[in-house]
Amino acid sequence: MKCLNNRAESRLTGRVECELDSVGNGAWVNHGYCGSPPPLPRVVSTIYSPQPVFQSSMDSLYKQDVPGGFPEEPSSSEQSVMKKRRGCCSFIKGLWGTALTENTSNNREKLVRTTLRELLVYVVFLVDICLLTYGMTSSSTYYFTKAMTDLFVNTASESGVKFQSIGTMADFWTYTQGPLLDGLYWTKWYNNQSLDSGDQSLIYYENMLLGVPRLRQIKIKNNSCKVHKDFRDEITGCFDVYNEKKEDDLNFGLINGSAWTYHTEKEIKGSSYWGLLTTYSGAGYYQDLSRTKEESADMLMELVDNLWLDRGTRAVFVDFSTYNANINMFCVIRLVVEFPATGGAIPSYQIRTVRLIRYITTWDYFILGCELVFCVFILYYIVEEILELRIHKLSYFNSIWNILDIVVILLAIVAIIFNVFRTIKVDKLLGKLLEQPGIYADFEFLAFWQTQYNNMNAVNLFFAWIKIFKYISFNKTMSQLSTTLGRCAKDIFGFAIMFFIVFFAYAQLGYLLFGTEVESFSTFVKCIFTQFRIILGDFDYDTIDRANRVLGPIYFVTYVFFVFFVLLNMFLAIINDTYSEVKEELSSQKDELQITDIIKQSYMKTFMRLKLKNEKISDVQKALQSGSGEIEFKDFRETLKEMGHADHEISAAFSQFDRDGNQILDADEQQRMKMELEEKRDALNAELNNLGKNYGSDLLEKPPVTPDEQKSLSSKTFVDQEQFLKLASQVLHIESLVAGVTSRIELIMDRLGQQEKANRTAQIPSVANNDSNDSASDGHVLVHVDRASKPEMSSRKPAMRPLDTHM
Repeated sequence: MKCLNNRAESRLTGRVECELDSVGNGAWVNHGYCGSPPPLPRVVSTIYSPQPVFQSSMDSLYKQDVPGGFPEEPSSSEQSVMKKRRGCCSFIKGLWGTALTENTSNNREKLVRTTLRELLVYVVFLVDICLLTYGMTSSSTYYFTKAMTDLFVNTASESGVKFQSIGTMADFWTYTQGPLLDGLYWTKWYNNQSLDSGDQSLIYYENMLLGVPRLRQIKIKNNSCKVHKDFRDEITGCFDVYNEKKEDDLNFGLINGSAWTYHTEKEIKGSSYWGLLTTYSGAGYYQDLSRTKEESADMLMELVDNLWLDRGTRAVFVDFSTYNANINMFCVIRLVVEFPATGGAIPSYQIRTVRLIRYITTWDYFILGCELVFCVFILYYIVEEILELRIHKLSYFNSIWNILDIVVILLAIVAIIFNVFRTIKVDKLLGKLLEQPGIYADFEFLAFWQTQYNNMNAVNLFFAWIKIFKYISFNKTMSQLSTTLGRCAKDIFGFAIMFFIVFFAYAQLGYLLFGTEVESFSTFVKCIFTQFRIILGDFDYDTIDRANRVLGPIYFVTYVFFVFFVLLNMFLAIINDTYSEVKEELSSQKDELQITDIIKQSYMKTFMRLKLKNEKISDVQKALQSGSGEIEFKDFRETLKEMGHADHEISAAFSQFDRDGNQILDADEQQRMKMELEEKRDALNAELNNLGKNYGSDLLEKPPVTPDEQKSLSSKTFVDQEQFLKLASQVLHIESLVAGVTSRIELIMDRLGQQEKANRTAQIPSVANNDSNDSASDGHVLVHVDRASKPEMSSRKPAMRPLDTHM
């Protein structure tokens, strides 16, 4: 982001030009933040306003003393545009300013402050979503479910048949005509007195039966499978395992009602069901029972007498719903009995206790308020993510935290949409049920999606809690987990390939060896989970041993050895070694900026600001004491300028007490000025004493700073201890490098000297032989050798370059 800011002009007029220009790749283009850079350091203002009261009288003085006078004031239209732009930018920065929408790459303090502000806002959001999720649940939900389970699942008939013990079609009819009817219809007290509720059933005297129960079955066509030719004469019918394409859609039996007529899933507004064996469609043949026990018993007897269930039946569903007004809970119950092609019966049940009517009590309306706040938060985070996505483009998705933000927002949007849909749908269904109380109350669809809604909220709350690591990861202690997992990810991935090769090999072996006899190995998926249970120590060795007395023990021993003792410990060793490395590295480092450092810095800034204000007041008091009688503005200004004060501050202090505007302070005006200065000074001293009670007492004991010392201090730049230590370590590192370079240069010079001496000793005999008849002196020979050796030395100079490169 470029901000063209004329410093002198921006100080006096506040005129700032701010624009976002496209810059080179990799540069920071912050479209979510617009504002001028921080102002240049200036002299801290005193308690007086920097704007003079009598501007007209002071303008002439400044135009005389300041070259060029005042810059022109912006027009009203320019000021309005400037305020509008500045207000918009400040609003965006203040409301949606995050670590990704502001350039915090070179400002650690700004990064921590922004992250802390994000964390504070997110904690409020987290509290709100916790109130929502926990406010929609109740401990009574479990007891409601348990009561219905005990009544319809665990209650036995006179012959001892429970729902869970159903093994044949005869057991199913025994259960429906016994425990089912007895549990559905409660119209009398335990002393056989009427409940005075008409034909309305109140289960356990508290739970109203909504509408009437429904029985539905799904059949398969005859001859849907092929019989071997050797058995065709003996076996006349063949009913395959359930397949929706082979589903029987022909009318049968009495052909005079819904129980004997096929209905599609769309006609009865049904839904598919995931059973223990397979997934069944929502179509079939159904029979709605009555509101009284006698009529329902007659209907069941008619179905039994006319063989409503036969060899083609693959599943029977018993659906009904209850409502408890005491806790405002719906209980939607589905009892399922599957009849596999192998014969027999496999019972299962599904009881969903949900809150479909939301807003009744005061607490419910409080949750409604939390829901509205939640919607505001989601809108806030949508805008935030759009700004971040606009700034960082596709690189936004490189962070796992950003992807987590998108997931949380999407789940929240789906939850909001379903909440509105559920409320509208329940109102329509209850209205229809009140108009026709004798119809089947189909709450299965709403109960299913309400359960999914609760599951989605649970997952969303889980992700919301995990997202806290995004904001506390700037601390080295909090980043150990993410750093450890990130560093050992490649090792874990390579190990996972090896682990699952062995794991799935054992799963296939177990499925083929024990699948026909042991339930936990009856399917390949069950084999996988059984082997995970073996790792955790939950297994039944006797069943494996009975299934295969030879290969069973071999399978178990080898699996425990390779997977538990070898592979699992390798996995733990990878994580343990990486964690040790990360912990050692982090222990030798210091956090770049701690939260306590920010607090101390803010404290010291406040302390120094108050101290400088106190010193400014002392300077003004000295200027008043230096004068005698009336004080002119020119003398007052010259005295304070020598102490380092700015012109606009001097004019502000003077104009505030020059009531008549004659540019002279008389005795009364001086007296008023002295009194106010004393009051301000006492207030500042009290604030300084309070601020420095536990910290910074040494600063208060220092003598007052003279104007010359103040000027020298203002011209210096101070750094904190951490920055000083970093600079000192860098200087020591540079000194060590320079020392190393110097030692290498000395070594090179020594080698060159040795080579020069060797060349001299090699050339002296040849020169003596060539000049044996010459009468020249030894000095001439030496001169000749020196001259001859210089070209050789110059020719060897390039040999230093590789050494320099290596150095």
